[in-house]
Amino acid sequence: MGILAEVGWGSGLGPTMRDWAKLKILLANRPKMLRELLRELIGGQGDMQVVGEALDPLEILYAVRKTEADVVVTTLPATGEPAITSHLLAEYPDVLVLALAPDGGRAVLYRQVLLKEKLQSTNNSVLLSTLRQASAER
Repeated sequence: MGILAEVGWGSGLGPTMRDWAKLKILLANRPKMLRELLRELIGGQGDMQVVGEALDPLEILYAVRKTEADVVVTTLPATGEPAITSHLLAEYPDVLVLALAPDGGRAVLYRQVLLKEKLQSTNNSVLLSTLRQASAER
């Protein structure tokens, strides 16, 4: 199974697309050889297209707007998440961020998720308890 299949494409986890729409992917990862491999892999897919490349964080933010990218592929650091992730998801909440380790051995998919939770009651103790629990889960 390839990297794109492992992170959930085809299982309803990616952006909603009409049948005729191609998934627009912006490559923003290092090293160059991995970008080239991804470009070749994606280029062979009828439902996906590489819409550009950007490496500088400001350039990436601009390129997402300009290309209307659905996915940004970036570099996964050894620890933590890519620094650009929170900026991308704040600016473009519908964008998926696929972070790949430089050796291609690890991949993490980031996306902004809106959760809706219906409360059992609107009494004061339930409201306060819900706020405390949600705050503790952040």
